[in-house]
Amino acid sequence: MPILQPIVTIAELLYRKGITDVVISPGSRSAPLTLAVARHPRLRTRVVADERSAGFVALGMAMQSRRTVAVICTSGSAVYNLAPAVVEAFFNEVPLLILTADRPHEWLHQQDGQTMVQAGVFGPHVKRSFDLPADYTHPDARWFIERTMNEAVNLNTLEPKGPVHVNVPLREPFYPTEGEEMAFEPVRVIDALPVMQQLPNEVWHRLLDDWDSAERKLIAVGQVPYDPTLLAVLNKISEELGVPVLGELLGNIGHNNLFISHTDTLLASPDETLLESLRPDLLITFGGSFLTRNLKTFFRKYSAKQHWHISPTIDRVTDPFRSLTTLVPMAPLPFFEKLFADIDYQRFRQGDDDSDESFDYRERWQQSDRQATRIVHQALADSAFTDWTATQAIMDALPVNSVLHLANSMPVRYANLCGLPEDRRVAVSANRGVSGIDGCLSTAVGAALQTDRLVTVLIGDVAFFYDRNALWHAQLPQNLRIVLLNNHAGHIFRIIDGPNRQPELSEFFETEQPLTGQRTAEDAQIGYRFADDEASLETALRGIFDSSERAVLLEIKTDKLVNEREFGRYKARVREVRAI
Repeated sequence: MPILQPIVTIAELLYRKGITDVVISPGSRSAPLTLAVARHPRLRTRVVADERSAGFVALGMAMQSRRTVAVICTSGSAVYNLAPAVVEAFFNEVPLLILTADRPHEWLHQQDGQTMVQAGVFGPHVKRSFDLPADYTHPDARWFIERTMNEAVNLNTLEPKGPVHVNVPLREPFYPTEGEEMAFEPVRVIDALPVMQQLPNEVWHRLLDDWDSAERKLIAVGQVPYDPTLLAVLNKISEELGVPVLGELLGNIGHNNLFISHTDTLLASPDETLLESLRPDLLITFGGSFLTRNLKTFFRKYSAKQHWHISPTIDRVTDPFRSLTTLVPMAPLPFFEKLFADIDYQRFRQGDDDSDESFDYRERWQQSDRQATRIVHQALADSAFTDWTATQAIMDALPVNSVLHLANSMPVRYANLCGLPEDRRVAVSANRGVSGIDGCLSTAVGAALQTDRLVTVLIGDVAFFYDRNALWHAQLPQNLRIVLLNNHAGHIFRIIDGPNRQPELSEFFETEQPLTGQRTAEDAQIGYRFADDEASLETALRGIFDSSERAVLLEIKTDKLVNEREFGRYKARVREVRAI
């Protein structure tokens, strides 16, 4: 197959550029790509038949490993099935390398099968889209392919990370002849070194002056991967400098009696005196999006005089609170390490004369957070068996140093209300780039494939049944635990204001369904447990997180009307959060 040697070279280049994992959806047009990576001795391949699921499996693998994962699919509509995962990867800044096989372009509109316009098919939702030539005989074509693949992988990993698409037109013959060997020849590697992010001294001193002039400073943590080193620095800043640090579960901000972690409850307070007293002079944010509306509404209404956003890249102006004044082009960890070191040294030289106002401001936040914590605990203690109480039981049982993936809609919100202790060291993630339900289970499968730690996914029934093909997988990881909250409806529409007041609620919004997960578990040949009250859940949880030879599905059945009633009672309690 000498004409396809550049395709073999692609496989070698993936390895040389540090890519070790490739997810493949079977097809004929993609056979040269598939065979090249499958026969490469250093690439690890996994086959996922459903392209939509395959894209999300690769997403979960890349989220867990924080390295580029490649995806291969055949031509035609198969390509479009990758789009949801590509869009999520783009907005969640996850590196995927999408390799789509294609027919040569002259066959477009010629009534040939599995043929469509694939070049640029993902539009603005990839960092760049490349289109390789269909003929490989000329030396320039081989040079172009080699150069393009280097550029594509480099783009994956340069900030902001994200998906890159390479369209690969292929002519027949697709398959090597019997006994024909593939030669993985040496390939030229072009490295792209990262930009060094170090602020000029005069800029840094200006930031320190602004810091000193602000009495009430606040750090808000958006969605970021679990990083104990970063958490340790934020702990020191809050404890020693009197700066409140707040965040949500997806920012991996755990309960530690210092951080502010029940923001959804406390910022729902109607007490404007309280909320005004919490307004910062200087707001420092980093990370991705925030989950809860109450937090976003607070920062928009009670905006800071100054708002810094810390990010390795400043090519986009991210201003969700409509208050941004400064984009700081640094990664969060080195920024906060330098900030603390410089301020700590300044305090030492000046005799440690911190203003009492800083610590008073932190205490106001902490007092309000403690009020909110009591309200959440009381609401759970007084509640009947619901999705929320079941979620709390799951959170309490999660093993130390495990991984929790949260599906969108209500599960991520219930889990955020519950929170996790910081010392449990549970790494939390979710598909909060565009926040769809369509690949949450597949993403968790991908995460479990990339780690020996136990991975638990908390998922609602609509998201679970929508993505059942995630379990149609020959290499289903045994360290996966699926917790299915099944209230037989799209429960969120009874919780949010608007649809819950419409007579069409049941028919047009809730997606009522009579399904259970038992047969899905049987088809996938995984373990199955069931609970429908507090006692049976306690029984079902015994040993579920122990080592096992297969994945396990725990289905928890609840009543949507009871869920609605009990959550309504909690919302009424929120009005009790007042200034102290």
